[in-house]
Amino acid sequence: MKIDQVVSSDPEIVSGATVFAGTRVPVETLFIYLAAGDSLSTFLSDFPTVDRQQAVEAIGLAKTGLIDRFRSGALESAA
Repeated sequence: MKIDQVVSSDPEIVSGATVFAGTRVPVETLFIYLAAGDSLSTFLSDFPTVDRQQAVEAIGLAKTGLIDRFRSGALESAA
């Protein structure tokens, strides 16, 4: 899945927040749900305009970004 099929940002949609492509659902909302202990299924049930594959891809993009930043030394140890 191409990134533009997963997320988008437009100043005219939710004030330019990064949203799931084709929706008005901010990607941040997915991570808020997961951090609160909610399941991916709960999130998808509450936001039916988001495709499961979009959500899974967004999690993967976040994981890759975090790992890449840590490996590049951009993140310090949380010790």
